[in-house]
Amino acid sequence: MRDATPDFTEFVAACGPKMLRTAWLLTGDPHQAEDLLQTALAKIWPRWELIARERPEAYLRKVMVNCHVSWWRRRWTGELPHGELPEPVASRADPFDEVVLGQVVAEAVRALPPRQRAVVVLRYFEDLSVEETAEVLRCSTGTVKSQSHRALATLRGRLPARELLLDGGSRELV
Repeated sequence: MRDATPDFTEFVAACGPKMLRTAWLLTGDPHQAEDLLQTALAKIWPRWELIARERPEAYLRKVMVNCHVSWWRRRWTGELPHGELPEPVASRADPFDEVVLGQVVAEAVRALPPRQRAVVVLRYFEDLSVEETAEVLRCSTGTVKSQSHRALATLRGRLPARELLLDGGSRELV
């Protein structure tokens, strides 16, 4: 087995934490996120010399999204997302309000269908353009826009807009 080239090692060191965050946003589980990133890296490593010439970070992101969708299709056990969110935090002065808010948002994003979740993660967490997102997902820009619209409508319906406020009412969730 050959050793990884220094370029590949440097690439993993440079973008690994960011890609691990993306994997966590896709899977919702830190252990699955590590597995997803490791699997994607293992898939691109044999072809690294070709991939390194273009945009390796975009290629890795595309491989991660495709692997995640493939895993999701195979591992579906018939469980359905629960329709109720946790109760809002009573005290607005609680220092953990932002943590709770992050958990509620993460839970709502994880409840989205895989394609919509991928669009939300790439567009709003990874800050990719519509065109870049379409390229990663191998679909049209219209599909990205419609999936984004549906996902945001679903999130608005699931997330409490007025009950969970940050900073004592200075910022709304949605």
